[in-house]
Amino acid sequence: MEIRINNVPNVNFVDIDGGWFLMGSDDAQHPEDGEAPVRQVWVDSFSISSTAVTNADYLLFIESTGYKTLAENIGNSFVFSNSLKHTDNYQSFANAPWWKIVDGACWKNPEGWGSSVVNRDTHPVVHLGEMDLLAYCEWTQTRLLTEAEWEFAARGGLSQNNFPWGNILKKDGKFQANIWPEESFLLNREFSSKYGTMPVDSFDPNSFGLFNMTGNVWERVADKFTTLHSPRPVRNPIGPINGMEFVAKGGSFLCHNSYCVRYRTSSRQSLKANMTSGNIGFRVAKA
Repeated sequence: MEIRINNVPNVNFVDIDGGWFLMGSDDAQHPEDGEAPVRQVWVDSFSISSTAVTNADYLLFIESTGYKTLAENIGNSFVFSNSLKHTDNYQSFANAPWWKIVDGACWKNPEGWGSSVVNRDTHPVVHLGEMDLLAYCEWTQTRLLTEAEWEFAARGGLSQNNFPWGNILKKDGKFQANIWPEESFLLNREFSSKYGTMPVDSFDPNSFGLFNMTGNVWERVADKFTTLHSPRPVRNPIGPINGMEFVAKGGSFLCHNSYCVRYRTSSRQSLKANMTSGNIGFRVAKA
């Protein structure tokens, strides 16, 4: 069943019947991410947006409230270097030189001053910090998903499969998600410069009717990050109370098996609350 948000008519919600499922994975390639152990988790029924929140959705919020995002207030954000015409004048992120700190980069200027979201209204909104997501949720009377809800929804009823559609990355020889398609990450700058976000309803939905639950953009959830999970069955886990980092799920267009194998349904990473970049978005839920 699909319902619509009051304040955002373009966002569809899908009702999800809850239940028990096997969460996590024991064969992750990044043990520090804390995917293990596989554990039994129960989630109550909830409703989830069928797509990530788009630029058009967020613009309605901005126009209605006059809200100014974290990246706008700070004056910069992280931009993927291959999205930029020239990179020499930008400071690089220490451990990932393909990320550049770009003045003016924010949700409406994704590559900095002179760029815009024109013709990208159906792409996921990016360059948002935790406070920007929560402000949007307050306005729409929605909330962020818990990590357990997100993973339950992403799996689409499949148990311990790697992807929302099964265990094979390509279906009929074709990618089913917006991930890095080349043989090696950052192999060819000229060739790879065309890659970035795609419309939120790209590719086929999973069996629950949800689009792009892996790839395209990382999706922030409500849980604070921890690698400690109860091995016992748990109902409606919400993560630790304390901490300065939050969980993001699903990977992005930069994920590739030569670098970031985090485009599986169990994948996760930690993000600081004030971290903003061009490959992090979100979707929303209702009780």
